[in-house]
Amino acid sequence: MKTYDIINTIKAQKARSAWARGVKQTALDMLKDIDGEISSAKDALNGADSPEEWAYGGCGLIYDGDIAELLCTPSELRRTKGGQRQPNSRESWLDVYARAAFQAYQLIKVVLRGTEK
Repeated sequence: MKTYDIINTIKAQKARSAWARGVKQTALDMLKDIDGEISSAKDALNGADSPEEWAYGGCGLIYDGDIAELLCTPSELRRTKGGQRQPNSRESWLDVYARAAFQAYQLIKVVLRGTEK
């Protein structure tokens, strides 16, 4: 399937929360460097073996503030001082971004599966 069609399908989906908008944008970021056809969601990982490796390997965002801005509501941004504080006691911002990358990868897989019919 053409990357252009996948991108348009993802753009057309409604995202009601800051997290959903961030996941949607992450999926679009995964697809931005692919020209022409995409045969599987694995093509979107830019050579990484998993979405987590894609995120930790620096293929996406790398700065805490950028990740926080992408995935947080305004009140969460204030609470974390724009990404200067960790999101919670169990995760770093990169862990949160890896979770978002996994969900973005799943979104790409769902779109690919839905268009194969």
